[in-house]
Amino acid sequence: MLENYLPVLLFVLVGIAVGIGPMLIGKLLGPTRPDPEKLSPYECGFEAFEDARMRFDVRYYLVAILFILFDLEIAFLFPWAVSIDAIGFFGFVSMMIFLAILVVGFLFEWKRGALDWE
Repeated sequence: MLENYLPVLLFVLVGIAVGIGPMLIGKLLGPTRPDPEKLSPYECGFEAFEDARMRFDVRYYLVAILFILFDLEIAFLFPWAVSIDAIGFFGFVSMMIFLAILVVGFLFEWKRGALDWE
């Protein structure tokens, strides 16, 4: 019964070793030269000037969600481009409809001012 779980146990142990091993090697063999500049908080090229719990504008999250949305939709173009010969005219038309919906959504967000940053 336990021999059925041996591959799972080995998989978990190898995963832990791959995750923790490089960190331990870096900690043991890496140079340790602390410097005030290295240890200072760094954010966007300048010192943090406010509390870490400050509120972000909703537009920041909206732009981030829109980026993820359009980025994922564009990811569908790569498999389509690779298999364009196999799917034929129907695949071409369906992708053009998909891209038209994508462009309409982009124009809608642009007209609503979701992409404007003040």
